[in-house]
Amino acid sequence: MPQTHIQEHIDVIAKHEQEFLSQRTQPQKLVDNIALFAGSGAFVSLHLVLFSGWMTWNIAPHVRHFDPAPFSLLGTLVALEAILLASLILTRQSRMGRRSDEREHLMLQILLLMEKEVTAVLKMDRQIATEIGLEQVANNAEVCELSQQTSVEHVAQTIKDKLPTE
Repeated sequence: MPQTHIQEHIDVIAKHEQEFLSQRTQPQKLVDNIALFAGSGAFVSLHLVLFSGWMTWNIAPHVRHFDPAPFSLLGTLVALEAILLASLILTRQSRMGRRSDEREHLMLQILLLMEKEVTAVLKMDRQIATEIGLEQVANNAEVCELSQQTSVEHVAQTIKDKLPTE
């Protein structure tokens, strides 16, 4: 495939991704940024420093302890942060899951179109083979079968029937 075709495909994909990102609301952008930061080394490092400092301050002699061991205030704050982070990350994952579903639907549409196109090409190839005297090739059982339209519903039902149930 020439480089120009590859670049065209890359450009289309990049355009779709850019549109998806630009359509996010401000709260969605905020959630994305928080989730990205929460998954970073900086987030972990910051928490290690804060927790170490908190505990060191509250066990150090000769200073006023605002949260003495076993650090119940720290435990409460960490639990609240965990609840909020989990909710934000689940919100982001849910939105990303919907985006993934959109991509899968697009891919299915493209594959169904490709199946139709390949079937049409095989039919034409069989006709050409017959015209030039290659009946044996045109009437090959596998080629004949592949040149018939595929019923997506039938394939889906067959897969459903064959897959094990839980």
